[in-house]
Amino acid sequence: MPFRRHVLAVFAALGLTAAPLAGHGQDVPVIAGASDLQFALEEIAAAFETDTGNAVRLSMGSSGNFARQIRQGAPFEMYLSADEAFVLDLHRDGFTRDEGDLYAIGRIVVIAPAGSPLEPDADLANLEAMLALGSISRFAIANPEHAPYGRAAKEALITRGLWDAVEPRLVLGENVSQAAQFATSGNTEGGIIAYSLALAAQVSALGDWTLLPEEWHEPLRQRMVLLPHAGPVAEAFYAYLQEPAARAIFRRYGFVLPGEQS
Repeated sequence: MPFRRHVLAVFAALGLTAAPLAGHGQDVPVIAGASDLQFALEEIAAAFETDTGNAVRLSMGSSGNFARQIRQGAPFEMYLSADEAFVLDLHRDGFTRDEGDLYAIGRIVVIAPAGSPLEPDADLANLEAMLALGSISRFAIANPEHAPYGRAAKEALITRGLWDAVEPRLVLGENVSQAAQFATSGNTEGGIIAYSLALAAQVSALGDWTLLPEEWHEPLRQRMVLLPHAGPVAEAFYAYLQEPAARAIFRRYGFVLPGEQS
């Protein structure tokens, strides 16, 4: 199967696109969410609709791209970033109600699709060996220029001393969900993606993965915030994300939660 067609098929299989929920009225708020939240936030939004009768529409993508869109007037009512710095910068410049709240801390994993010569391990020894043998031709991460999980992947590879060797072989995803698609497509030997995505059955079924040491990169402190024109449904969803039902879902997808130990 040609690469482009295969990747599009993987996109569809993983459901890694904007995920609207049916609303009961005309004023369904649009929530901008970092793509590492794809599966967790879909579950939380569905539970919120069941529990409250209110719906939200999710738009998933790169935290950095969303921050730029918010500055340009995008009609989001709430923003969940994978890097709290984007939220704090937006607040400093008057684009949010306040500084928001820390909602989770993320982790990264190395993943390899079925049939890959790469064997994921916690110290990336096999990646190092495969690079030395020339057995790694393509390796996927999110774009570190605007995707926090891509930046964390780059930091981890630098810490491990592998960045110079792997950089010419990189396939960059626009966000970490797209990096996960590339890393599991069979057209790369693997990649580094969000722990939360690797834990999803739709992704874990496509390959093997191993959690990487959190000390290898700056903490992925994830912050959410309401935008100035947020309405009551967005406000209710914001509150719901801090309640036990939502926290349990975040925890199940591997996130460290505020007030809890890693």
